[in-house]
Amino acid sequence: MLRLLLKLYWKLGGWKIVGNFPYEYKKMVLAVGPHTSWKDILIGFAARNALKIHHAKFIGKKELFDGPFGWLFRWLGGTPVDRSSKHGMVSQVAALFDANDRFILGIAPEGTRKKVDKLKSGFYYIAKTAKVPIVPIGLDFENKLLRIGTPCWPSNDEEADMQSILAFFTDIKGQVPSLDLRHLK
Repeated sequence: MLRLLLKLYWKLGGWKIVGNFPYEYKKMVLAVGPHTSWKDILIGFAARNALKIHHAKFIGKKELFDGPFGWLFRWLGGTPVDRSSKHGMVSQVAALFDANDRFILGIAPEGTRKKVDKLKSGFYYIAKTAKVPIVPIGLDFENKLLRIGTPCWPSNDEEADMQSILAFFTDIKGQVPSLDLRHLK
């Protein structure tokens, strides 16, 4: 039933997909942005359905999963992480990649819905530690397009890698334009 509702939401919203999803990779980090509104989550779930990557996951602080809605977050594909753990979030998430034959993780590279001066590096270090590619995914609200970028593998030049990933997002207008990443161009 949920898949049908998501399909309807995607179709009625007029969203389209531009680019090719790299189905050949069984494990990857999807850097999804710009993250400017709660609506990004709905588009993300609808896009996951349209792309038929129902097994794609997202992470959240473990406290969200301890409460009365923990079952719902898990059912939707959420995976809890303990931000206070001595193992650190990057290690915890990299362990999830190691423990699964296929694992796709969607994460906002800004780490917040607020205006940022740079991308956070957590998604990058997760991919580097897990030895998986990063696939930039743009939520272009102005044109109702889900833009799929070219997969990139973290190298030994973090600064160049981050600039390349950021460049993908700097022409994409988010749901709340004043909070997107275009100002970092």
